[in-house]
Amino acid sequence: MGHGESSPGGMRPVIVRYPEGPVEAVAEADALDAALDMNAVLVRGPLFGVAAQDAGEAPRWRVVVGVQAGCPQQARDSLNSLLWFRAKDEAKSAAERRALLTAVAQLESERVDELTVLGTRYRVVRAEEYAGLGPDGIEQPRPTDPEPAVPNWDRGKREARIDDGLVLDPEAPVTPAQAAERLALRDLDYAGDRFPEDVRQDSRQALTTHPDVLLLPTVFRVVEQDGPGWKTGSGAHAYAHDARKSLDFALTWFEPRRRGLIPWDADDRAVDARAVSAEGTDPAATELAEYAQAADRLRSERTNRIEAGGTAYQICRARRLLRWGPDGPERPRPSDTNSHPPAPLHPHLDEDGNVHYDHDNDQA
Repeated sequence: MGHGESSPGGMRPVIVRYPEGPVEAVAEADALDAALDMNAVLVRGPLFGVAAQDAGEAPRWRVVVGVQAGCPQQARDSLNSLLWFRAKDEAKSAAERRALLTAVAQLESERVDELTVLGTRYRVVRAEEYAGLGPDGIEQPRPTDPEPAVPNWDRGKREARIDDGLVLDPEAPVTPAQAAERLALRDLDYAGDRFPEDVRQDSRQALTTHPDVLLLPTVFRVVEQDGPGWKTGSGAHAYAHDARKSLDFALTWFEPRRRGLIPWDADDRAVDARAVSAEGTDPAATELAEYAQAADRLRSERTNRIEAGGTAYQICRARRLLRWGPDGPERPRPSDTNSHPPAPLHPHLDEDGNVHYDHDNDQA
């Protein structure tokens, strides 16, 4: 079987390469240690994004909307915005703008999972998020996961974008640990009575229609435990430090307000657990000091697990796999649910590039 060809079952061969350089070799050893410790995989559920393929680029696709949305419609809305702003800011002619706005109009009224605009295919893609479970619980960041040399805790600093510049290439060679993980997860599907039958049926069918697996870059989340199980406490972040910074904000600003220790109308960012507990005059100062001390540990120790207010918080190392078939990455499944219907998201933009904020009145 030659390079790039599929097996009779539709699977592509996995091309394995040696780790490149000492840094990747250490990360490979770290991955092997993690795999040996793992005794189960916890599947959180699907995530959605948008990939694009230009003419002549097959089988490669590039991610243009990070695969992190909780439902397909959120990814469609992001594609809507991407094309609208491209029409507004980048179109070189009325004809080019018209083509982009035609796609925007379709996304405003239909649940569209693929369309072609100006020679580029755009597809809403579906990935599965999972985490490893070992003797110490849910996997935390690994020693070889990238960390900033000097952590920046400025809440105004923009985080790195998830999947920024990512190219999806099913023929790209991978390291032995990556290859082993891909092969081990090819048969991953939903099972058990807690999943509705249509969800299980779509999952089983995907094993045939999209038999290959690509691994997306790791993301990091905050998870919380105040009872027998864990629940998600933050969105996905590209780096573990960004997740810690999110948890720092939650501990010092959000949780004190949610628990009534600081009034919601005290909306100044400076009014937080650190400031109020340092004053020592507030009746809740002692409770707030616990949150402030936990947040300070995040900063000083770069810890991945902490407790405050009866809740355990942990930075979770989450993985994502994307199923791949003969025509590329998997789209949303019929059983995937949407949180809201399609709708216009932006003011009316005409083919000359003029934005009409009072378009409805103009039509009256």
